[in-house]
Amino acid sequence: MPTRSAQATWNGTLKEGRGDFKGSSGAISGNYSFGTRFENAAGTNPEELIGAAHAACFSMALAAGLGKAGHNPKRVHTTADVTIDKVGEGFKITKILLKTEGQVPGIDEKTFKEFAEKTKTGCPVSQALSATPIELQVTKFSS
Repeated sequence: MPTRSAQATWNGTLKEGRGDFKGSSGAISGNYSFGTRFENAAGTNPEELIGAAHAACFSMALAAGLGKAGHNPKRVHTTADVTIDKVGEGFKITKILLKTEGQVPGIDEKTFKEFAEKTKTGCPVSQALSATPIELQVTKFSS
């Protein structure tokens, strides 16, 4: 299996500095700062990148699990809300809320929720982030 790589550089002090990152594939890159991470400045931040990775992995893993069971999905969409809070002297990611919706012919919402719950602990990114509480909401379902 392949190993994926990304890099980041930070220049300057925490509050006045700036950082940039890029993935080795060239598909992702961007800039970040104290303002984009801990305030509401425009731009990205590590938590948004974690959220994108988690939502992508979860949607793909849920589609795979459904398909393996013979329930081929038309669509699985997931949003990951990653919360960072000040804890003690530092900061900590304190919660991830996955909100998923699906369109899967031939099953009911209860079955979709069961597959989603299994995926919450089974997808590789969920496993990597298991030290953080992960919550799941099925926000919309249609067959």
